[in-house]
Amino acid sequence: MTSTFARRLTGAVGQVALGAMLLVAGIAHLTVARQEFLAQVPSWLPLDADLVVVASGVVEICLGLALLAAWRQPVRGLTGAVVAAFFVAVFPGNIAQFTEGRDGFGLDTDAARAVRLLFQPLLVLWALAATDAVPALRSLRRRP
Repeated sequence: MTSTFARRLTGAVGQVALGAMLLVAGIAHLTVARQEFLAQVPSWLPLDADLVVVASGVVEICLGLALLAAWRQPVRGLTGAVVAAFFVAVFPGNIAQFTEGRDGFGLDTDAARAVRLLFQPLLVLWALAATDAVPALRSLRRRP
């Protein structure tokens, strides 16, 4: 197996896995885990918490489907960049869960909530790496 083939296969598997994870998480926002996701909505956000959970669930479903469908560059890379940006945008919810001491998803101690914070940058990197987002975005900038 060549290194290029292995890299492409790893990226494809990572992209499908991330797409499936977002799809499942999005559906969970709307169904079985709605209360758990409410724990991540910051209390300072001037929006109805349930609306935020529903909207973010819909966005996650759309992003998951986009990852499962986008296989040609530059669309694939752009999709990965949008997913990475989404992970950055929802990070304040993870921070709020930690700072406000809210239980959810088995994160019932400050230590567990702090460890969860460390995973958000990994999700960002996963989205960028699995879709070759950085080279794709660079190639878009070079187009006339």
